[in-house]
Amino acid sequence: MAERSKYQQKIIKNYYDNRETISLQRAQEIVTELYLSEGKKRQKYWKSLEGHLLKLEVKQQTIDHLIKQDDPQMAAQLVTKLGKESA
Repeated sequence: MAERSKYQQKIIKNYYDNRETISLQRAQEIVTELYLSEGKKRQKYWKSLEGHLLKLEVKQQTIDHLIKQDDPQMAAQLVTKLGKESA
């Protein structure tokens, strides 16, 4: 396998340095989609949100409760809280 250039190494480093911010932003986008979706698509968004919340170190118990309630407003409140904590 070829060695990575300094440019590629920098991109990879920046990604991992900003991984939490990226997950938070994506979680915010998914919450918006949850408000607008129905059916199977909504379940897909919940699954995707679960992955991003795990990356943000939210407890699995909390995530399971959100999914069970199926309430985007609760998810929005949690994501807003996470955003304030990281700022």
